[in-house]
Amino acid sequence: MTQDFIIEANGADLAGSRRAGTGTPLVLVHGFGGSRHDWEPVEAALPAGLPLIAYDQRGFGDSSHTTGQPYSHAADLMALLDELDIERADLCGLSLGGGTVLNFALNHPERVRKLVLVSPLMVGWSWSEDWIARWKAIGRAARGGDLVTARDLWWNHPLFETTREGDGAARLRAGIEAFHGRQWVQDDHRPELPEVDRLTELAAPTLLLTGSHDTEDFRLMADLIDAASEYVTRIDFQGFGHLLNLEVPQQIAHEIAGFLR
Repeated sequence: MTQDFIIEANGADLAGSRRAGTGTPLVLVHGFGGSRHDWEPVEAALPAGLPLIAYDQRGFGDSSHTTGQPYSHAADLMALLDELDIERADLCGLSLGGGTVLNFALNHPERVRKLVLVSPLMVGWSWSEDWIARWKAIGRAARGGDLVTARDLWWNHPLFETTREGDGAARLRAGIEAFHGRQWVQDDHRPELPEVDRLTELAAPTLLLTGSHDTEDFRLMADLIDAASEYVTRIDFQGFGHLLNLEVPQQIAHEIAGFLR
């Protein structure tokens, strides 16, 4: 049985859904521009008795954000766990969501049983020139009110090359069309120290899922995470890219379920 919820977290309303089950709950955290619905293909392939929580990060999906109010996605995750009375959870994050759960696991290791990182970013990453140039072009279009161009640039980003060619293309396109684009105009996330300097502190058993065709920045971040901690187990999906939740949902659900067991 799945129930929707809305909770207050540090001045924002976080919308999500919770599926009942037995054992440690798995919290699913989506990527930039997405929502909790991005996990639906994976959720459908996970064991029916596994308790699940999926929520929209602040400012995405159905969750609110007040422009100009500094925030932390990891602090919001803490507020969510506290409000739902979850002392210890398994965490799974994709891309931006991977950065959220990694940051949380480093800050609050006592609240994490196991960690799953899917094509994760790292807080405080120094992005490549190509990434920055593409990001600035999207931001210029969005700030100028041309969201059609901004969304088209995001859709055609190399990050999604393999997803555009596969079965997940329609879901990706629908998600981009639904994204309001406010974070392209202004992102109020509080600045953080570079995560790369803290990776050796990672103590939770970690499953790192990556695609061989992901972009250079994300491949490098994954390599650093993999090399930094003895607790990391990496599975690299050959021929696939960034959005493994849409490209190979059944396969990553199988790996996640096995890892959590």
